Formats: sequence, structure tokens, C-alpha cells
Amino acid sequence: MVTSEQRRRQLAREKYERQAQRRAEAHAARKRRNTILGASLAVVVLAGGGALVGTGAFDSDDKKDSAPTAQAAPTATDEPTTPTRKPVEGCADPAPGAPNGKQWQAEPAMTVDTAASYTATLDSNCGKVTIALDAAKAPHTVNSFAFLTGEQYFDHTKCHRLTTGGIFVLQCGDPTASATVPGGTGGPGYKFADENLTGATYPAGTVAMANSGPGTNGSQFFLVYKDTQLPPSYTTFGKITGGLDVVEKIAAAGTLEGGTDGHPMADVTFNSVTVAKG
Repeated sequence: MVTSEQRRRQLAREKYERQAQRRAEAHAARKRRNTILGASLAVVVLAGGGALVGTGAFDSDDKKDSAPTAQAAPTATDEPTTPTRKPVEGCADPAPGAPNGKQWQAEPAMTVDTAASYTATLDSNCGKVTIALDAAKAPHTVNSFAFLTGEQYFDHTKCHRLTTGGIFVLQCGDPTASATVPGGTGGPGYKFADENLTGATYPAGTVAMANSGPGTNGSQFFLVYKDTQLPPSYTTFGKITGGLDVVEKIAAAGTLEGGTDGHPMADVTFNSVTVAKG
């Protein structure tokens, strides 16, 4: 006869196995999505303006310490563990609010002055980053970015990915991303063509668009905090003019998962993002 204690342990094991299966499925999905590339390897980016990914032997799963490992049989008291977020010096609690998640069917009409200068200000809970936008070389990209900021699209969005090995970027701009759940697939509903790719390089301070292949730019972008080798496949549209140290500080705190590719340990959230002409 099965005792109540044995039945309780059996139910606990079954629950654990279901959770393990879900984690394994999520891990497999991330592996498909998040292959990331180091120097000199060919790079592509996920659908929906997703996280930077790459082809070749060097990917995020090779670098993470969080890959599934063999475990002892669980007991009724076993609970799945999740990474613990630690305070990061200089980062405060994000301002209250949530992304508005607006969607549009088509790229906005061109309104930027390609002869003018524009400055973007990313006001995050970890500090401000200012960016000189290059409307002359990337007019559609700057126009889209300015349009989205005017719609408060980036307000309260999180920077959902940090890479600290091979390439060195902080990726942001996905309104569906959370502090702990993998993001990288959200966008504004429209896509637009690549620009400014000829001879593109990605030294520290570069701001460029993430994409899912040619002509699939949306809202996601990345901030390069250390010289990074990438093929000229990502539209560069700005240069950090202030606050690079803020991004470096976020990078120095590492990832939530403990590897070189994952969520930032800092819960980086844009309280507001604005673009000003002149």
C-alpha cells in the first residue's frame, strides 16, 4: 500500500520533473535563439529584432555556467532555484510604470532633418547615457528612433541582454522583455531597411540596431561598451557622448545568470528616453 508520505513524495517528484521539462524546453529555445558570436565569426540576429546571435562554435550556451547538469533525485522539500539579483552600485529602483507596448503597421513618415544634429538621452535607473544621432548617414533609423521616443515607447523598458565575452554589448529596446524572463523578440510592429553598413565598425561607444537579418530593423538596439568585432550587418546610427561609464559599470556587474551572456545583474530600466534636435 502506498502511504500518504510516499504519495506526497511521488507528487513532488512529478512536479519537479514537469518543472525540469519546462526549463529544458526553455533552455532549448534560448539555445536556438541566442547563439552569440565572438571575434571574426559570422553574425546574424534573431527574428523580431531579437538578441544578437551568431553562427559557429562560440555561442552563449558554451559560455554560460547555468547549463542543465545531472541532479540527485528530488525530495518533497526540493524547490527549483532561480538566480538572485544583487544590488549594483549606482543603480536605484526603476521609476514606477510599464512599457506602453504600442504597435504600428508601417514605418513612420520621414520627419527628421538630415542636415540637423539630434541628441538622444537614455535616462535609466543606473544613470544617464547621451547619444549623438547620425541623421545624415542613417536617416530612417534616426527617424524611427525619434518617433518611438516621442511616443514614449522606450519608457520603462528594460535592457534585456548583456554580453561580456567575445562581443561587448548591452542590448535594449524590447518592450516585452522582463528582468528575468528571456526577451529579445519584441518590436513596434513595423520593420525598416538597413542603412550605413558600408565599412561599419563597432568600437566602444557605438550605438547600432539589432535585427533578424537584412531589412528587419525594429526597436531593439545595442550599446557597445568595449571595442567589438562584428561584420558590417548592423546599422550604426549614433555614438555615445556621455555615460559610457554607466554602461561599463553595468557590464562590470556581470549577468544575472553568472555567465558571459544573459540578463544584466543590474535591473537596467529606462525611466525615460528622449530625442532633442540641435
